[in-house]
Amino acid sequence: MLTGERTVSKTGLDVAALKPAECDVRRALELPFDTVAIDYEGRERLPSTELLSELAAEKRVFVTTPVRADGFDPLGDDSLYDTLPAEVDPVFVAGHPAYLTDAERSRAIAPRLGAARERNADAWVGTEGIERVALAAGGPQYELLSRTTDRDVRALRAAGFEETIVLYAPTVCSDDEDEILDAVGGYVSRRGPVRRALPEDAPTDSSATGRAREVLSKASRDYTLVGTPEEVGQRVRELKALGVDVVAGYPARGVDEFLD
Repeated sequence: MLTGERTVSKTGLDVAALKPAECDVRRALELPFDTVAIDYEGRERLPSTELLSELAAEKRVFVTTPVRADGFDPLGDDSLYDTLPAEVDPVFVAGHPAYLTDAERSRAIAPRLGAARERNADAWVGTEGIERVALAAGGPQYELLSRTTDRDVRALRAAGFEETIVLYAPTVCSDDEDEILDAVGGYVSRRGPVRRALPEDAPTDSSATGRAREVLSKASRDYTLVGTPEEVGQRVRELKALGVDVVAGYPARGVDEFLD
């Protein structure tokens, strides 16, 4: 939940998602959110036990834990779990290949995700790239906003899925198209359908023109939350009306985005 009367409160976001490679996650204490989710960006960037405890004293804290990574492997080296304070909640994910070694990337996901769920049945389960496995594992589903989100959430609820659905989306509280593309153009350009639609070697920031700019502009509305705080808030309300329970916003222009 959000507290206070700041501009960001108009977005209806529930969670601030922070990346330790981009900011001092201690700044979560400055944000008007009761909940923060910290992404895993390699073992060397994992916040210390002391810092996590400091944050957890003031906020509800989630930390991404890749089940294939040494230290978070429930079928192998799980030593990093012991460094997480008891009050910090894990988010079980397969793990982004960029932050895994070749050996870690080769490990089977499904049995590890199942074992992790036995460890903590209430933890969020990240679905990126492993949607069916994550759904089979059960528990709260942590999804990325995409062009199929509305259809997918509607179908899950119609099929009787009653677990929590958490949605993650890069967020830009601006309706300036150049600012939007500079912040999220690179992100949306990596999504498969967008990558295929973009002209070869087209820029993906505010310098994009013509067909590339049209594709990126449309994709920014499909894969991220952008616009004035009121416009973002309207989209969040639409998603919640469909069945999304929690929306986590990543401040794509930096943590100061969520201080206004």
